[in-house]
Amino acid sequence: MSEPARKEPSMEKQKDMIAGHFRRLAAAKESGKKVVYTFVPGNLTELLLAFDVLPVLPEINALQSGMRQLSGKYIAEAEKRGHSEDVCTYVKCDIGMLKSGNIGPTGEKLPEPDLLLLSYTGCFTFMKWFELLKQEYSCPVAMLHVPYQGDGTITREMRSYVVDQLRSEVIPKLEAVTGRRYDEAALQEKLALSARAEDDLVWVLQSAKHRPSPIDAYFGGVYYIGPMFSSFRGTGDGVEYYRMLRAEVQSRLDRGEGPVTPDGPMGKERYRLVVEGPPNWTSFREFWKMFHSEGAVVVASTYTKVGGVYDLGFRHDPARPLETLADYCLGCYTNLNLPTRVGLLERYVREYGADGFLIHSIKSCNSFSAGQLLILRELEKRTGLAGGFVESDLVDPRYFSPANVKNRLESYFQMIEQKRGAGAAEARA
Repeated sequence: MSEPARKEPSMEKQKDMIAGHFRRLAAAKESGKKVVYTFVPGNLTELLLAFDVLPVLPEINALQSGMRQLSGKYIAEAEKRGHSEDVCTYVKCDIGMLKSGNIGPTGEKLPEPDLLLLSYTGCFTFMKWFELLKQEYSCPVAMLHVPYQGDGTITREMRSYVVDQLRSEVIPKLEAVTGRRYDEAALQEKLALSARAEDDLVWVLQSAKHRPSPIDAYFGGVYYIGPMFSSFRGTGDGVEYYRMLRAEVQSRLDRGEGPVTPDGPMGKERYRLVVEGPPNWTSFREFWKMFHSEGAVVVASTYTKVGGVYDLGFRHDPARPLETLADYCLGCYTNLNLPTRVGLLERYVREYGADGFLIHSIKSCNSFSAGQLLILRELEKRTGLAGGFVESDLVDPRYFSPANVKNRLESYFQMIEQKRGAGAAEARA
C-alpha cells in the first residue's frame, strides 16, 4: 500500500468544498434545488449561481472516477452497450457511471438534471455526448454555440452572436426551469468574485517563472484550477481558496522551496518543462512521480488553460456581464486554432525559461491530440529545444503503460542533457 498523498491546507479546503458540493447535489431534490448538467470549457457558472442552481460537470465525474480506480469498469459497461473503443473515454466513463447508479465521489447518488446546458467550445464530442444524455433524461436542453477562433481573434460579431444566444436561448431556459427572473445585479456580484479569484490564480501560475519554481503547473496545477473551472467560480469559497493558495505559494517562494508532491517536497530542480495535453487520471500519482523523481518540474501547461487562458489578461468583468461571459467562452484553449496554440506554447517556453517541452497525447481526445505532432515540430524549429512525446489516455487504464512511458521520459531527459552538453561545448569554443 502506498502512503496517502500529502495535502496542504488549501487542498484540504478544496476537498471540503467539493464534498460539500456533492452533498448539496445529493440533497437537491429534497431541498428543491434545480440541477444543471454542463461542461468545463466555457461553463457559465456565474450565470447558473445567479439563478441559484447547482452545476454538475460530467468531465469532472469521469476524471474523479479515474482517480478512484472506477473508470475501467464504467468504460467496460459502456462498451458492452455498444460504444466504440475509439470514443472519448470521458464519455464512456460517464455513461457507464450513469448505468451503474450514477454514484458521486461521496458515495451518494447524483440527481437527474433539470436542464442540459451545452456550451460548445472547440470539442465536437460534447455535442454527441449531450445527445446521449438527452436520451437518458426527460429535461430541456439549452445549446450555446460558440464560434471557433479560426483566425485567432475574437470579433465583435462573434461576441454579439454568443450574447444573443444567452439572451434568447440560455436565460429563458434557466428562467423556465427555476421559475426565477434573470437578475443582472446578482450575476455582476458573482463576476466580481470571479475576477478576484482569477487574479490570485494567475499569480500562482506565474510564480513558476521563479527558480526554483514553487509549484508544478501541470500535476499540481490540476488541483489549482479545480475550483476555478468547476463549481466555485463566483463564490466566496472560491475567493478564499485562492487567497489561501497564494499565501502558501508565497511562503515557498520566500523559503526558496520547490513544489510539494504527493511524496513530499520535491528535491533539486533539474529540468523545467512545458507540457501540452491533459494528464492521465488512472495513474496520476505514478505519472507525476516519473517527473519529480527525476527533478523535472512543469512550469507551464496548456491543460490548465482548458477552462480559460487567464494569464493572457482575461478577467470576468461585472460591468459587461453577458459580453464577458461570451469572451470567456470564446477564449478557452480548445477553442483556439493551431497557430495560436503554437504561439502560446512558444511564449511559455521562453517566458518560463523551460529546458524543453513535452506532448502528452491522449488516445481518445481529438480536441487535444489533433495536430500535436505539427505543434511538436514547429516548437522544435522555433526554440531549438528538445521536444518529447508520450502517449496514454484520460481514464482508460488499458492505455497507460508505466514501463513505456517511463522509458520515453528517461530518454527525453537524456536528450535534454545532451543538448545542454552540446551548448556548453559551443560556448567554450
